[in-house]
Amino acid sequence: MNIDSLLQPFQHFGINLGLSRINRLLANLGNPHHLVPIIHVAGTNGKGSVCAYLSSILTEAGYKTGRYISPHLVDWTERICINGQPIKSEDFAELILQVKAAIDREDDSPTQFEVITAAAWLYFAQQQVDLAVLEVGLGGRLDATNVCGNPLVTIITSIGRDHWQQLGPTIAHIAREKAGIIKSGCPVVIGVLPPEAETVVRSVALELNCSIVVPKPAQQIYPGWAEYEKIASAELIRYPLPLLGEIQLINSAVALAAVEILQKQSWQISPQAIAHGMAKTSHPGRMQWVTWQKQQLLIDGAHNGESAQVLRDYVDSLLETATSVTWIVGILATKDCAEILRSLLRPGDKLYLVPVPDSNSANLSELAELAQSICPNLSFCHTYPDLFLALGEVFTHPNDLVVLSGSLYLIGSFLQKPSP
Repeated sequence: MNIDSLLQPFQHFGINLGLSRINRLLANLGNPHHLVPIIHVAGTNGKGSVCAYLSSILTEAGYKTGRYISPHLVDWTERICINGQPIKSEDFAELILQVKAAIDREDDSPTQFEVITAAAWLYFAQQQVDLAVLEVGLGGRLDATNVCGNPLVTIITSIGRDHWQQLGPTIAHIAREKAGIIKSGCPVVIGVLPPEAETVVRSVALELNCSIVVPKPAQQIYPGWAEYEKIASAELIRYPLPLLGEIQLINSAVALAAVEILQKQSWQISPQAIAHGMAKTSHPGRMQWVTWQKQQLLIDGAHNGESAQVLRDYVDSLLETATSVTWIVGILATKDCAEILRSLLRPGDKLYLVPVPDSNSANLSELAELAQSICPNLSFCHTYPDLFLALGEVFTHPNDLVVLSGSLYLIGSFLQKPSP
């Protein structure tokens, strides 16, 4: 049975934060979440990379490792993996049917995300994983993943203003929501946070008697390799770093700090498992080079100001080999479009604006006006009704660096269509 059709009845419930529905649903399923040790990962940006590093390292260490992420790029099955392998479509469909059968008609209907989250917990319990790495969907405190009372490690990678409409108007409000995943006595790893956010997270962790680890960013020793200084000693760990961008020096350090905590908890993770796991890590759609019509194209789902700035920094590091930057950008209407464009654009850049398919896409004419007010010296700014129409016109300047960005949904739409 088609997964889309099974999930469609729950789509109209949208974002409805709260734990009562997911807790009732899991109770009706026999509380599978009580059977699965977890690492819980929240953050505005970086949580997907950290989940990818951890699941790859733990798999390499010989553990049966679940991973639950959102959103997916191409297929629903990407969200639920064991040892890096997505769940089979037929198994996913069967799980959704089991979850639907457990919904009490007298209760409020769960959201689509709650149904999928319950399916993930059920699958990991049925498959008897050794542990699972869970990525928070939105926020933390009221997110459907936040039903486990005793995570092995809690991680908060970064905090920015994304989703402020649901989480609160200030960085401090958002930090308190994300810090809601912190549990009494459970160790906390935090990445580089704004000062006001770090103050909030530290305060919550101290109230709950949690140890706090703030790793130093790793150091690049040469391209594609990094070095991490262990928290507990001056020992250095060298490892391949296949994910691109300077931000991965922070994200990989956060993941390795969590690994250190697991080692103290008697999980057997060797230096070889760390190195091999890091080498095998992939995170599609994030600073990924692909080939389109025999041309190189950089794709990245940067969908807020902070991630757009990380992308721009990486692009700037490449400009010695390119004469200018050509952007193909589509942004959701719910995002801070000005902040994203301000981070991405520089004088002389070219900008091709496209809609995000099957989504609440920002108005293209308004985006073009906004872009030209933010960066009046763009060498080109035009709107296109379709992503692939824009792509067909982009590669006319062979020395340009071409980047597709602005939304993970846009990246997913691109990846669904094979290159001609």
